[in-house]
Amino acid sequence: MFGGGGGGLNPRKMEQMMEQMGIDVEDIDAEEVIIRTDEYDLVFDDAEVTKMDARGQETYQVIGSPEEVEAGSAGGSADAGGDAGSSIPDEDVELVATRAGVSEDEAREALEDADGDLAAAVESLE
Repeated sequence: MFGGGGGGLNPRKMEQMMEQMGIDVEDIDAEEVIIRTDEYDLVFDDAEVTKMDARGQETYQVIGSPEEVEAGSAGGSADAGGDAGSSIPDEDVELVATRAGVSEDEAREALEDADGDLAAAVESLE
């Protein structure tokens, strides 16, 4: 779109042009980005997020490699159950607690340490 062959415009020049056109660009220090669909959630850890504001129209650009997980299981959504900020469903916590014979708090911590992997969480508690 801009420039030709090779690298195009340098980032500083591009930023100046966008500023002249009334477009504000801001990098957002995001820890996690979740995109929910009916069939699955896309979870971006350590994504680069840029917000562009072109005269009141905000656009967000997310750069990274997402992990596809079961719908509603990412983040601390009400649908996923569990404590606010926890992505571990209550059913998983109960299952691990029962299997390993530990409290639900210990089971939740083991699941969080194992990134939600049920087998690994149970194994770490045995």
